[in-house]
Amino acid sequence: MVARAPQIDTVISNFTPRFITSGVPLADFQEATDGLVNWEDWLPRWSARAEIHEEMGREALAAGRGLSAADHLTTAALIYHFAKFMAVQFPDDMRATHAKAVECHRLALPHMEPPGERVAIPFEGHELFANLRKPVGVENPPVVVMVPGLEATKEEIFGYAPAFLARGMATLPIDGPGQGEAEYDLPIRGDYEVVAAAIIDWIEKRDDLDSNRVGMFGVSLGGYHAPRAASFEKRIKACVAISGAYDWAENWDQKSEMNKEVFRIRSHAKTLEEAHENGKTLTLRECAKNITCPIYIIAGGLDRITAVEAANQLASDVSGPKVVSIVEDGNHVCHNRPYKVRPQTADWLAEQLKA
Repeated sequence: MVARAPQIDTVISNFTPRFITSGVPLADFQEATDGLVNWEDWLPRWSARAEIHEEMGREALAAGRGLSAADHLTTAALIYHFAKFMAVQFPDDMRATHAKAVECHRLALPHMEPPGERVAIPFEGHELFANLRKPVGVENPPVVVMVPGLEATKEEIFGYAPAFLARGMATLPIDGPGQGEAEYDLPIRGDYEVVAAAIIDWIEKRDDLDSNRVGMFGVSLGGYHAPRAASFEKRIKACVAISGAYDWAENWDQKSEMNKEVFRIRSHAKTLEEAHENGKTLTLRECAKNITCPIYIIAGGLDRITAVEAANQLASDVSGPKVVSIVEDGNHVCHNRPYKVRPQTADWLAEQLKA
């Protein structure tokens, strides 16, 4: 019997609940992974499943069935994303497949309920792309800036948005430096407060959003970025951090080789040693004490990627009001227990932002 590639074991063992909770149909996950042995087959196998949903989405668009088109195309985008999310060894295929994910989600945006708008936020001579959606019947709603993880994108964290929208908050999932559409031109950076400042500057220029009620919501690496931003950017009125690192490079030797390589690529480092040095800039050690806005900190007791201690360290440092939730049976980002995270954080943000 041929041994399965270690990358496949790493991804499936760590992220199976993530795929399903994010919106990948179980049958598609099974058919994409059953009998999979070689890592180079991961991307084409997943892409083949995505193509089925894309074709149905385009047919629905042509027939004027917008809601069905949005459902099919957002699913296609998600599966294309998971086809390429770890495929850093195949950069050309990864980039082409990523473009398919962005294209499908972009086609879906105007047909969603409520509809979405692709926006470009100026940042240091570049643009950061985000998908803005606003709740129905709410003038100048508060805004939740949604920050994805290391190998995640704005298209993946789409699944968190309905809970916020239903409670009267606009959602702004964004690809920051080193993430999604920005990963090719801008490396991951530790000082996410600079990114947050540019985002809020942009929000302030919109006459349909309330820039005085901005929340930051981050998962995994985004769970570091959000509190880092809140440490310095006082226009942030509330912060949610889920499975975020306190000091990202602290457990470098315990990280999987795949995790290190993905970080190396997305921090634009030439070597793993250089990547390790880059990782040391992602720390809350000297700045978490500056967090004065309310913060909701979540960790999974079974998390094999970010230790629970990171949540406890952050909680002990912050200076403002805090809620700490350790989901004892939760994995990384508690994807296996979304019902213990998503409604609770949405309710809490609605209260903090007076939605």
